[in-house]
Amino acid sequence: MKSSWKFFVAIAVVFVVLQCVRPGIPSKPATAEIEVPAQIHRILESDCYACHSDQPRLAWFDEIQPGYWLVRKDILTARGHLDFSTLGSKPAAAQKATLYEAVNMIQLGAMPLSRFVALHPQAAVSPGDLAALKTYLSPWAPLPAPSVAAGGSGFPALSAEAPPIRLEGVSAEWNGVAFDPSFESWKPLSFTDRGDNNTFRFILGNDIAVQAAESGRISPWPDGTRFAKIAWQQQPGSDGLVYPGNFVQVELMTKDSKKYATTDGWGWGRWRGVDLKPYGSDARFANECTGCHEPVKGNDYVYTPPITSAPSTLKEAVNNRAAALSATLPYQPLRWTPITMFVDARTRTMSTLYGNENAVKSLHARSASPAAPVYDPGAVLALATWAQRDDPHWFGGRIPDIPVSVEFVTVRAQNALAYRRFDGPNLAEAHPSSASIGQRTSFLVGLKPASLP
Repeated sequence: MKSSWKFFVAIAVVFVVLQCVRPGIPSKPATAEIEVPAQIHRILESDCYACHSDQPRLAWFDEIQPGYWLVRKDILTARGHLDFSTLGSKPAAAQKATLYEAVNMIQLGAMPLSRFVALHPQAAVSPGDLAALKTYLSPWAPLPAPSVAAGGSGFPALSAEAPPIRLEGVSAEWNGVAFDPSFESWKPLSFTDRGDNNTFRFILGNDIAVQAAESGRISPWPDGTRFAKIAWQQQPGSDGLVYPGNFVQVELMTKDSKKYATTDGWGWGRWRGVDLKPYGSDARFANECTGCHEPVKGNDYVYTPPITSAPSTLKEAVNNRAAALSATLPYQPLRWTPITMFVDARTRTMSTLYGNENAVKSLHARSASPAAPVYDPGAVLALATWAQRDDPHWFGGRIPDIPVSVEFVTVRAQNALAYRRFDGPNLAEAHPSSASIGQRTSFLVGLKPASLP
């Protein structure tokens, strides 16, 4: 009994001593709060400010050690990633982009932390609050009308483009991830329409990535996998369609589970602008990447599901519906090189123009961004059109869904073009009028390639 009494006394002494070891949590008045309507501010203050602001609010039991240390660590980590007390100092677009990321963290269950909600149930974001945040963000508001005259094809007249740069000379990222000049030859895995920042994106993969997607070996993706995510500004055309405008950036992900063990097995890189300037400048860059991709760690940190017919036991890890092209089509273009894409908001469809090897060679043999493409004999173009659906992993994004139609133009000889169209649930061959054939042929061969640096 005597030894037991001493043990409990020792525990009590240690407990009291621990209460004296109390590093502070910096607290100060907000200097530049996020600029949002009063209702949205109330939601953020109620659900997020306890950790993501300069005014932490601790429950009485949070003050007791050792729980205090855990809460303090969570608050400082959260504040380092997102601080609503200072977010207002950033441009309005950056504020909204940060709020989009926060909404996606919430809807994917990554925030607030489950262990925090277990003791602080008031921090849980209600379905009504989440719906209010989404309504405020309104990602699918119409784009402004073209401010400049567009050509007859509907393409906006863009500003003069900078001459192509030497890709082999592009600097490595801050974290040492090298730029890969071969990304332009990689094959498409998917495409996204981003209403949150009004961009289009090609998601391309190297041979290892494509083979993994086609076989379903993506849990995890094999070492050697490389992705390129290329982004363009959206530009509305006079024909009511939305096309890729100016080039924004290219992002690379390189899988090496040993080399990049500290960053979730992936090397991350981002190069912005036509001069492909590395985005990162310090350790915050890698933290920004891993923090953003944390909610999809179950999919090996990959957001966009690849278009493939391969099965997967993971939820929304692959996009089988978009891959459902009829085997009776004259060509299967989904692994051809993408040339451009566009969206028709009126029908909520998205289309990608693919080219076979001869078509791509025709483009590369000329200027980097020809005013009007000229395709050599043997070139085949394929325009795949899908219905759109909301991206299951990113609020504000849309991805391809069920195929609506596939159109082909074959260049048989100079000025000799053959057109075929397949549409409907089974992509059966259609027989349009001669006028329609001429119109669609001219449209496909006149589509301007999306610009690359």
